[in-house]
Amino acid sequence: MLDELRGLLINELNLEDVRPEDIKDDEPLFGGGLGLDSIDALELAIVVERTYGVKIKSGDDNNERIFSSLSELAKHIEANRSK
Repeated sequence: MLDELRGLLINELNLEDVRPEDIKDDEPLFGGGLGLDSIDALELAIVVERTYGVKIKSGDDNNERIFSSLSELAKHIEANRSK
């Protein structure tokens, strides 16, 4: 799951200068980590819904945790994905 998410991040967010091994499991995706912004969060939420059937709603109190790292995003997807 983590490797698959790395590929999605790179491809869907057009992170041209980022290699999969650059994205660490528990490092922040936003701010100091990969430097993603709110537009990237919206795009990532759309990709997660399209790929895994998991909706991440704007304004959800859990979004900060969900998007805090690759491992947290993977946990959220695994817990909520369509079977």
